[in-house]
Amino acid sequence: MNSNHLDGEKPAVNQKWQQTCSLLGAHFSIAGGLHKALYKAVSYQCNTLQIFTKNANTWKERYLSQSDIDRFEKAKSETGLAQIASHTSYLINLATDEKKKHFLSHNALKQELIRSSTLEIPYVVLHPGFSMGSGEACGIRRIADNINEIFAEIPYSKTRLLLETTAGQGSGLGHTFEQIRSMMDKIENKKRIGVCLDTCHIFAAGYDIRTEASYKKTIREFDSIIGLTNLYLIHLNDAKKDLGTRVDRHEHIGLGLIGVDAFKYFMSDKLFIHIPKIIETPKFMEGKDMDNINLKRLRGLTN
Repeated sequence: MNSNHLDGEKPAVNQKWQQTCSLLGAHFSIAGGLHKALYKAVSYQCNTLQIFTKNANTWKERYLSQSDIDRFEKAKSETGLAQIASHTSYLINLATDEKKKHFLSHNALKQELIRSSTLEIPYVVLHPGFSMGSGEACGIRRIADNINEIFAEIPYSKTRLLLETTAGQGSGLGHTFEQIRSMMDKIENKKRIGVCLDTCHIFAAGYDIRTEASYKKTIREFDSIIGLTNLYLIHLNDAKKDLGTRVDRHEHIGLGLIGVDAFKYFMSDKLFIHIPKIIETPKFMEGKDMDNINLKRLRGLTN
């Protein structure tokens, strides 16, 4: 299939893989329009995907035109893609006590939820924030307070906010299951939140998933503290840095320090059959299209 899909051309969707129980995709670019990411996903035989709905490295907001909305809706209809996640700007820090950063972060998350709800994107993924020296308890309280205020400001939003497990770099919060649980406990509207588990992040944070025994132990711990019913998305990324280093550096599947076995466990675990799995690995290596290689590698692990 031609990934350079032109508007008006209906892609030949392979219904067999589109209806498969295994939901696997990647983070795709929105260059040329939000809708282009969906056609790109189909060209990689993906049945789920993640996008940014705006430039992730700027505070400047993107306001949707009716054309943006219509094209996105058309792309969803033509591709059959419904399990879509958007990722918030990397600049957002809901735990900050600095007034300007607080205002910008609060507004950025609010606008992301508005955009995603307008596009009927079911999930928005958020890195919770950095305490910046104010301490874990204060940081977690600020995160929850911000989310409660935003939910109250946009009660009509249908998009679920997913707190992403983090590596714990610097003063980053969300690197222990207990921290995520504490945030969730303080958020009033439980029906509007959930969790995104990132394999690279939890590994860097000290949760071992390299052997079947350690994988099962980590999943049991996640279930006992957070609850698997609250897991809505998984980021499948290998790690450049070792267990417990608390350094967030993604590597290609099977080429990092986690190793390929862990991804076999995730891909074959019946608990996660219906949960979208997204790769956020580097796009190219030595001129090779690594999205294609990483996705094929993951699909091969289920055979």
